[in-house]
Amino acid sequence: MTNSLSDRKTLAADWFRTLRDDICAEFETIETELPAGQPHADLAPGRFERKEWQRPNDGGDQGGGNQGGGNQGGGAHGGGGVMSVMRGGRVFEKVGVNISTVHGTFSEQFRKEIPGAAESGGAFWAAGVSLVAHMRSPKIPAIHMNTRMIVTSKSWFGGGTDLNPMVEVPQDTADFHAALKATCDAHPCADYPRYKEWCDEYFFIKHRNQARGVGGIFFDYLDSGDWTADFAFVQDVGRCFLDIYPTLVRRHLSESWTAEDRDWQLEKRGLYAEFNLVYDRGTRFGLMTGGNPEAVLMSLPPEAKWP
Repeated sequence: MTNSLSDRKTLAADWFRTLRDDICAEFETIETELPAGQPHADLAPGRFERKEWQRPNDGGDQGGGNQGGGNQGGGAHGGGGVMSVMRGGRVFEKVGVNISTVHGTFSEQFRKEIPGAAESGGAFWAAGVSLVAHMRSPKIPAIHMNTRMIVTSKSWFGGGTDLNPMVEVPQDTADFHAALKATCDAHPCADYPRYKEWCDEYFFIKHRNQARGVGGIFFDYLDSGDWTADFAFVQDVGRCFLDIYPTLVRRHLSESWTAEDRDWQLEKRGLYAEFNLVYDRGTRFGLMTGGNPEAVLMSLPPEAKWP
């Protein structure tokens, strides 16, 4: 049992960094596995490029200090993060795996929306990992995943993952949900039926009256009273993603696709962009807390179209 809040922050931030490293390594391995003869197989395997950023402090300054560390304190800035982005890969057209550890003070207006922020005087700390992958092949589903820890006068975990195929493949959907259910069922603090329903409700494009994808899980404000148990579940969500999504990608690596498939993929990406710009809470949180706009908007696809 870890009693110190400072220790918990460090453990969480370190885990998000480790998960980032493991995901990037696995995705780079997949880049080398595209069979000869497939579109873009003549390209060099894609590789991630990393870029650090710092969050200005609440006075607008940027400075030195302990960027990206697990603890608040020390520097003039409000923490920061690292973007890991692969563009123009053979399999991944654009994928970002970003980590951040930021702290500061919420605005008077925004603190009313965050549990415990009023009681903390608006002070907050947040760390997390966020991933969005847009694929070359329309036969391979796009994906989103994020997990995070937030501290005000309260402390909790949140996150989730949802699958976004261009055309649903029932076996992919079944396998994806089975993996998530098994992960949730292994942890008493988790509630798969609730998290699945929460995901379906959250990732719904209201102005289009349609779901963004085929669902997954979404959870927030996870504080069961046993931080160690909650953290173990959050770690297993990351491990589950690292197992099931590469499995789905490899399942479709050798499938051919047409120009018509690509057109439909670009239209589906347009819907994805609409959701992230209009409804996504992570986008709003990042922009409202002085996050790097390039990192916050990393989720947007490299190409999209609208009918």
